[in-house]
Amino acid sequence: MLKQWDALNEYCRNGQVEIDNNIGENALRTVAVGRKNYLFFGSDNGGEAAAIIYSLLGTCKLNGVEPEGWLREVISKINDWPSNRVDELLPWNLSSVK
Repeated sequence: MLKQWDALNEYCRNGQVEIDNNIGENALRTVAVGRKNYLFFGSDNGGEAAAIIYSLLGTCKLNGVEPEGWLREVISKINDWPSNRVDELLPWNLSSVK
């Protein structure tokens, strides 16, 4: 318990802090279930690209955005989109797919 003392104090001080990490564990469930399949991404770059996609799709779910619709919308816009405005395509900013 002494190792978790700081975390326990933060939980007691801040009513917004969750007592468990179910959100994090649920977000990683897809990764854990497919772990054996990920051996065949072909390269480290392929694995990193997949991790980025998983992260973005998980972010969609956490923000109440339908992941497939968001991805379809982004893919249709990204080719002509200015790189200095890419943050506008993030799931919480693209309101057309909520």
